[in-house]
Amino acid sequence: MSAADEGRSLGELVASATSELSGLVHDEIALAKAEIRQDVKRALFGSVAGVLAAGLLLFAVPLLSFALAFWLRNWWDLPLAIACLIVGGLYIVIALLLALWAKVKIGRISPPERSIRSAKESAAVISRARPHPRPAPQDRAGSPT
Repeated sequence: MSAADEGRSLGELVASATSELSGLVHDEIALAKAEIRQDVKRALFGSVAGVLAAGLLLFAVPLLSFALAFWLRNWWDLPLAIACLIVGGLYIVIALLLALWAKVKIGRISPPERSIRSAKESAAVISRARPHPRPAPQDRAGSPT
């Protein structure tokens, strides 16, 4: 059944196609926003791990370093300088582990692949769409005009 049999004019068909295309674009944008929102959450968690690592180094390290160094000096009877070096090395290892964890979290961020694939598929469908040829209009006598 053709559009003419349904009683739809060319203007109605164009309006319908425009509406469908607008809906398709709207859905593509919504999909891209959802995928980007997931990546932002991953980046946020990775950034929080990095900030925590920096905060640990800036605020907790001096106090904990002195406490542990004095404990090592008293417990193992080490010179204070050696005890401080051991503590510093321990905190560097902890900071490196936190930085590695942050890198892994941030490394999981990827481009919105589903949106890109869907947009390419939609573009391919639209590019293959061809208008249907209409028969030449005829006058009432049956001869082409």
